[in-house]
Amino acid sequence: MMAGQNSNTETGPATTLLLVGGGHAHVAVLADWIRHGLPDGARAVLLTPDRHLRYSGMVPGWLAGQHSRDDGLVDLAALASRAGAEWVADRCAALDPAARVVTTGSGARIAFDIVSFDTGGVGRAAAVLGEDPRLIDVRPISAFVDRVAALAAPARVVVAGGGAGGVELAFGLRNLARAKVPPQVTLVAGTAGILPGFAPAVQARAARAMARQGISVHNADARFAGGAIMAGDQSLEPADCIIAATGSAAPGWVRASSLATDAGGFIAVNAHQQSTSHPHVFAAGDVAARTDRPLAHSGVHAVFAGPVLAANLRSALAGEAPRATYHPRWNSLYLMNTGDGSAIASYGPFAAEARWVLALKHWIDRRWITKYAALAAGA
Repeated sequence: MMAGQNSNTETGPATTLLLVGGGHAHVAVLADWIRHGLPDGARAVLLTPDRHLRYSGMVPGWLAGQHSRDDGLVDLAALASRAGAEWVADRCAALDPAARVVTTGSGARIAFDIVSFDTGGVGRAAAVLGEDPRLIDVRPISAFVDRVAALAAPARVVVAGGGAGGVELAFGLRNLARAKVPPQVTLVAGTAGILPGFAPAVQARAARAMARQGISVHNADARFAGGAIMAGDQSLEPADCIIAATGSAAPGWVRASSLATDAGGFIAVNAHQQSTSHPHVFAAGDVAARTDRPLAHSGVHAVFAGPVLAANLRSALAGEAPRATYHPRWNSLYLMNTGDGSAIASYGPFAAEARWVLALKHWIDRRWITKYAALAAGA
């Protein structure tokens, strides 16, 4: 009998629901099960290699000494236990959606009736920039934190990627708490400049904050050439480490699985986070791509999609069509930590920078973490 095959001699075979990945959306699913119980007749399995989810929004604050290293952790194993789910400490290596089997990295096969994926994407730093031993990919975030924590305090840092993640990391590293002398930080934002897609007022505030802190900005693409890190045709050497915040790629097993995907290889899902090709497959977070509307890969959307996913998984287990849909607001609130006691708020055309913005960010982040810590502890 494969893992996941289970039977109840009194009520008939149990329906196995497999959660693959411990991302923000699946945390909300586990919370739903803790509060309301597992659906009747269901057996649940959580497959994820790490015991903890690290909340990426608190990592720049950790770099700047505003949080401890473990402040942003959610105990997935404890949540799964309280939810009545079995935790399998492994990763997805292959999926056969027709046979309804996931193969893990260790070669185990887990059978399921319904499966949901929230694994996130995979790093693509080497594919975008090239190979170099100094290169540290932001993804996965847990490995990034481990590598940065193990570094001697760097004197010269290059951050590649001008999105919100790269901008916040540049600020955090410029204010690196354990460095006796603040590192020299260079942000290679790409040809689109810093914070593409954000309002001009937000971009201007971020640019002024970088100039104030002495962070150099290059509006060119980063790459390795001849062993040197380059911004376009300009060498940025010497550099002690290169941080890549260049976005995520789809895991290879997705395209190999026969699931419908978007052009980037991410799982194509409808408005209900349900696969467009296999109705018993659901996905949320960075591994998924909504086909009914464009939606950026962002933790903000994964958090809000979580309760919707929980409701639709309940419907699927009951043999009903999923009905819940995550409707993104016309704009999302972004709070970007500048590392020096302030933060920049972005909401549509609105922009603000102040200490109260950072206080608001800390309050939102800690409230999210505390909520799940209390559930994990049984409070």
